[in-house]
Amino acid sequence: MSRHETDLEITPELLLRAYAAGIFPMAETRQTNHVFWVDPKTRGIIPLDDFHVPRRLRRTIRSGPFTVSCNTDFAEVVSCCAEMTSGRNDTWINPPIEAAVNELHHMGFAHSVECRLEGELVGGLYGISLGAAFFGESMFSRARDASKVALVHLVARLRLGGFRLLDAQFITDHLTQFGAVEIPAREYLLLLEDALKFQAGFPSAAAGKGWLEHLNKTLISE
Repeated sequence: MSRHETDLEITPELLLRAYAAGIFPMAETRQTNHVFWVDPKTRGIIPLDDFHVPRRLRRTIRSGPFTVSCNTDFAEVVSCCAEMTSGRNDTWINPPIEAAVNELHHMGFAHSVECRLEGELVGGLYGISLGAAFFGESMFSRARDASKVALVHLVARLRLGGFRLLDAQFITDHLTQFGAVEIPAREYLLLLEDALKFQAGFPSAAAGKGWLEHLNKTLISE
């Protein structure tokens, strides 16, 4: 993995150009104002057509303990993803990155999925959309399966909206259970180039229940 530090102001426009080129920003710590650009030699992606939902998680989604929404509390989701927890002493999301992605959300390029339990935000994720590519940035969970449920709902929306690439950046055990794979950077760049030729749409809450029907029929059906 190569990385290049920069003192450039992290603007929404700079972020979009970076993602279109296959690189993304990270910070060493939450407290720093500096970022570095990451250009991995291998890239984690989640194939949308081969997305796998574990059987137990399907049962959890069907039982409906969580209320799932989209783009209703983007800034709070990012803030929760940036929090330090007992299992995570620091985070790569610093204030400049947080401010820039919040601006991207207001511009229509960044989206969140939220999971609530009895009205309380207990999990979610956010990412950036460009063309027909979605760049998954981060997720958090304060209740069992909350972030996993958010991911399944995200994929239902992406598939319905015509997205062609779901970039996971790095592979984790959490993601491999869903079918995430690691591919060489050159292969990723070809997929990205193809996805940027198309314009997908991120289904919002106002888009009807098509995404929910797609979720029930194709992702969590037995």
